[in-house]
Amino acid sequence: MNELREREAAAVDVVVVGAGQAGLSGAYHLARAGIDHVVLDHAPRPGGAWQFRWPSLTYGKVHGMHALPGMELTDADPLRPSSEVIGEYFAAYEERFGIRVRRPVDVTAVREGSAGRLLVESGSGSWAPRALINATGTWDRPFWPRYPGQETFRGRQLHTANYPGPQEFAGARVVVVGGGTSAVQHLLEVSEVAAETTWVTRRPPVFRDRDFGESAGRAAVALVEDRVRRGLPPQSVVSVTGLALTDAVRAGLDSGVLDRRPVFDLITPTGVTWADGRHVDADVILWATGFRAAVDHLAPLHLREPGGGIRVEGTRAVRDERIHLVGYGPSASTIGANRAGGAAVREIRRLLTREPAEAGHA
Repeated sequence: MNELREREAAAVDVVVVGAGQAGLSGAYHLARAGIDHVVLDHAPRPGGAWQFRWPSLTYGKVHGMHALPGMELTDADPLRPSSEVIGEYFAAYEERFGIRVRRPVDVTAVREGSAGRLLVESGSGSWAPRALINATGTWDRPFWPRYPGQETFRGRQLHTANYPGPQEFAGARVVVVGGGTSAVQHLLEVSEVAAETTWVTRRPPVFRDRDFGESAGRAAVALVEDRVRRGLPPQSVVSVTGLALTDAVRAGLDSGVLDRRPVFDLITPTGVTWADGRHVDADVILWATGFRAAVDHLAPLHLREPGGGIRVEGTRAVRDERIHLVGYGPSASTIGANRAGGAAVREIRRLLTREPAEAGHA
């Protein structure tokens, strides 16, 4: 089967997997460098993961959206859903720069091809590139922790990935699990309509009551970068920056909505219980527990280290210099994704100018 796919694969210099912020940035720089490429995206329309965000996440609530290279996002209505604003912006960007994204295309595997090329497989065809920019982000891999008794809970369990907005929680007793920005946003919204909310986190949240300056930002990114350099699963940049102490967050702290409890020890049919006997009844458990990198399609290349992550120098996978991960680890922020797209293309350009026999595994 692989031999047949390889014979039918379209030869191309670079395949970009994913057309979110990181993928579009990579495509922009590839086009400017005159490098033959194709962009594949599994989503039904432009917008990357933003198109799947809940309607109540308006553009004014977005935690930092950096413009794509070459085109600013201007005059956006802060009251419109971010999914609409950013979806339209990405669509306009693709049109302006002639980025022809093939969608929906689900890449199922990337494996070793012949003559130093890779083989990118999907249900919509195969491609044989000399290099690959992986920009698949994390949205497709929501992380669900496991706790004793979880399967016995008679209420509803859902994740940030399928959070519908606050309206469905009217009159409910809701437990929100997680210490990140999404958890705080969910709590502030849901508390306005729910009968009761409870916030639990594994570690006490850290609130940042000052602007996050450039030096502090570099230090935070360096911490995340160190993990991926050592082959450990990446943490988000936000996990090391702390939570912004906005006016809304201050109000939530003052009202008690953001009164955090340590995470429970047991889930029962009717709620959650701590080892000391405390119990909270719940109708809903909302898991705002983050996401993991969506890189399972790269498994045939054996890029993972014993620590569980893919070791990366800059954007380049240490085990295979043909693979560049953008929007991974330290480049997971929108500004980081932009810079990573350009950095990846600069390295790929050098790779493509070498003799084919010289390129390949590091």
